[in-house]
Amino acid sequence: MKALVYHGAGKRSWEERPKPSVTESSDAVVKIARTTICGTDLHILKGDVPTVAEGRILGHEAVGVVEEIGLAVSSFKKGDRVIVSCITSCGKCDACKKAMYSHCAHGGWILGNTIDGTQAEYVRVPLADTSLYRVPAGADEDALVMLSDILPTGFECGVLNGAVKPGDTVAIVGAGPVGLAALLTAQLYSPGELIMIDIDDNRLEVARSLGATQAVNSKDGKAVERVLSLTDKKGVDVAIEAVGTPETFELCQDMVAAGGHIANIGVHGKSAEHKLGKLWDRNITITTRLVDTVTTPMLLKSVLSGRLKPKKLITHEFKLEEMMKAYDTFGDAAKEKALKVIIRAL
Repeated sequence: MKALVYHGAGKRSWEERPKPSVTESSDAVVKIARTTICGTDLHILKGDVPTVAEGRILGHEAVGVVEEIGLAVSSFKKGDRVIVSCITSCGKCDACKKAMYSHCAHGGWILGNTIDGTQAEYVRVPLADTSLYRVPAGADEDALVMLSDILPTGFECGVLNGAVKPGDTVAIVGAGPVGLAALLTAQLYSPGELIMIDIDDNRLEVARSLGATQAVNSKDGKAVERVLSLTDKKGVDVAIEAVGTPETFELCQDMVAAGGHIANIGVHGKSAEHKLGKLWDRNITITTRLVDTVTTPMLLKSVLSGRLKPKKLITHEFKLEEMMKAYDTFGDAAKEKALKVIIRAL
């Protein structure tokens, strides 16, 4: 089969690899119908994620068709259309019993990380019964790809960890796909203001179309000043970091109000300054999290009902054999005006 393979920092190729097969009784092999590229994949290519070995097939998001199942799989059969979750979980270990599937003793974020992932013609999914979700008949599968990762990531790591509540002033730093996913799902809690911060005017315009009440371009270094002017110098109740750089995390610390929350989503390859000299007495809560996908069933219902419309995040479409071109486009997002790319095989 063909697959997108990581060969060290800055190196990727579209090459022939062996088709996966069932190796454990709880496995399923899924034929990929649709996949996409995540910002985390770009972090991997920068060398920011040392757990990813050279030779790894990347990708952790997909919708596909069950091709083969192990003897222990009871919830799915050959021919079922499924969402492949970015998080693999056993449902039985101590972490899973705490609904921390990302820290599953037998899974977690392994696809495209410690085992081969979804940017290929086929993928082997361990612990299939608790790591796949059935696609309802007639559902828009392009939209459902967003349920593999970015929608639950924005919601769980940003909105839920940030404790967004009605009337809150929320700032989201980073108008990329996961920041926009946080923007979409924050609206389930009726915040009073949604301030989107980015250096890209196109993305800020998209954010306005998706519900942002204010858009702040941070390129000139005056974002904090503008946010404080919008909040009577109090700062924001919730600051969501959705980029993964020291500068953006520090920006959140500079704009959060007393008693506020800083919710980190971004994948950080470098340490950021923790401004305890400023924050020690301000009753600030700082949270970190890897998505657990515990909210995927609820979000699926919201997408199927039309309440959430993650398909609006898709800006480009490619065929599976155009994977390298898709990476070029997504990797130069500002020039290409790219958000999520959808890559179709079926």
